[in-house]
Order: sequence, then structure tokens, then C-alpha cells
Amino acid sequence: MKEIIINQKKNGFQWLIRLLLLYLAGVAVFVFGVSGFTDEGIAPLRLAAFIIGLLWMAFGWVPMLGLKILKPQEALVLTLFGKYIGTLKGDGFYYVNPFCVGFNPAAATKLRQSGDVAAMSPVSLSSGDTKQDVQITAQMPSKKISMKIMTLSNNRQKINDCLGNPVEIAIAVMWRVTDTAKAVFNVDNYKEYLSLQCDSALRNIVRLYPYDVAPNVDTTGDGIADEGSLRGSSEIVAARIRDEIQAKVQEAGLEIVEARITYLAYAPEIAAVMLQRQQASAIIDARKMIVDGAVGMVEMALDRLSENNTVELDEERKAAMVSNLLVVLCGNHDAQPVVNSGSLY
Repeated sequence: MKEIIINQKKNGFQWLIRLLLLYLAGVAVFVFGVSGFTDEGIAPLRLAAFIIGLLWMAFGWVPMLGLKILKPQEALVLTLFGKYIGTLKGDGFYYVNPFCVGFNPAAATKLRQSGDVAAMSPVSLSSGDTKQDVQITAQMPSKKISMKIMTLSNNRQKINDCLGNPVEIAIAVMWRVTDTAKAVFNVDNYKEYLSLQCDSALRNIVRLYPYDVAPNVDTTGDGIADEGSLRGSSEIVAARIRDEIQAKVQEAGLEIVEARITYLAYAPEIAAVMLQRQQASAIIDARKMIVDGAVGMVEMALDRLSENNTVELDEERKAAMVSNLLVVLCGNHDAQPVVNSGSLY
């Protein structure tokens, strides 16, 4: 389906004035015909004027249906008796065939996204002794298609990463309609189609990555292990999700501007265990750093004592000194010094 742009119909004001004048003329003709009714009868000319005026007053509103108003970044797909005749794009006051109707199968679809927030009015209804707050939509769905950039935020999904660990993840997708004909005719409902493709692409990409960096994991598909992860490579993961979605919605006339990860966490059933694992890993890394630093300080102390000839230590005294320094430097609590007033032997 190829999009046809109608841009020569911005003559709504001219047609509005013409139709109003014609309607006033129809009223005048009707009054002229009514004034000719008498007890003796009515002249044929006045009878014809009465009938014409009456018919125009009854059906003169039909041409008014051809008046269309569009705001900036709005479009309207028009069909005439089921045939696609074109799309109105851009702000303006248009006049088209009054029998043309706007077609948008996704007009009533409300997703968790910008642009779908309807004017809602809270109403309190009583049910027995309890009251429930309900929301009633106050406006009818419009057949116009928004060309603005909108944000779709689907619900969180529970997906197993490449190691089999269940994680919960959610994304926000910025998108817009670029081809109105493809959007309304190539798919049944382009909003639902986009939402389903976002869920599918998210599942396909997340299962390629571990939550955290893991050894011997290839996330790029080149056969070489790398350090990609959902937590550390969020920009790369989001870019791959965007490309995956774009490839699937191309035929629907949609453009994916950007995709972002908005929520990422382990599933509740393993969150506590994974937290303990992360804490243990952090403790080990911290201890390793402390030990490396303490060994360096001990080596530096022995080298300085040897260089300056401050004191001469045999191997047994060096071992005792190293032991004491490591205990002081690597201990969890502050060391309590013990003063030795005698000999070590």
C-alpha cells in the first residue's frame, strides 16, 4: 500500500462560507414557498420552492461533513466507499468529499503510552455499603493519526537470561508513524502490533545476555567470549532491542526512534540469593584488595629498614614482623598493641 498525500484541499473556509450562504438561501426559498399557501391553493412555483427549501433544510447538513480540521503533526486517512483515496497531513482547514470517512482501526486502542491518555473524570458509585471509584471516558475516539513521537511503556516481563536466571525487565520505546497507509492497512491494529513486537524483541535480545558479567559467554555471536551483560551494557542492549523492533514494524509504517531499559532486576524468587552472591563477591574483592595493599606495605617496610640499616633482622624476626603487620593491616578491628619489654628469644 502506497501513501497518497492530499495537500490541495486547504479550502475549508471558502466552502464553509458557500455552504452557509446556500443554507440561508434554502431557508429564504422555504419561507417564500410557505408564504404562498392560501385557502384557494398554491402556485406551482411556490410549491416547488417550498419542496426545494424543505429538502435543503433537511439534508443541507450533509455537505458540511466534508469539512475537516487538522492540528500540527496530525493526519487523517480517508476512504470513499471502502476505497483509499488519500491522506490529509499538516495543520489546516480542509474540505473533501462529504462521503469520505476517516479510517483508523487503532483509534480506540489505549496502551500505556503518551498520546493515549484520555480525559478522565472520576465518579463515585455505590454498591451496597461500599463505594468504588471508576473512571469514565468523556470523549469519543478520534480517527486522526498522531504523527508525533510517542512513548510506549509495556509491563515488566520475566525473562530467563543466557544463564537461565529469571530477571524482570521493562523498556520504554519512542516511536512515531511515518507511513499512514501502511499503518492502517498493512496491519490490523498498529498499536497492538507494536506492543507485541516490543515484547517479542525484548525476549529475543535479553536471552542472549547474562544479568551480570559471566565468563565464557558470547553475547555478540562472533564466537568470542566477551564481557557483555544486561547491567553493564545497557546502551548496547537497548540499541539491539531498537534494531530488532524496527526490523519487525517496518512494514507497518512505523519508525522506532529510541529504546531504553527502564527497569532491571532479578526475579523475586532468586533476588535474595543473588544479593547474597553479590555481597560475597564484593567482600572477596575487598579482601583481595586489602591483602594486596598490606603485602605491598610490608614489603616497603622491610625494604626501608634494610636500606637505612635501622635494624638488622634475621629470618625468624622478619617472619614475626610480617605476621604482626599483616594481622594489623588485614584485621576487621583496630589492633591493640602489646609492648614487649624483653627479648624475642
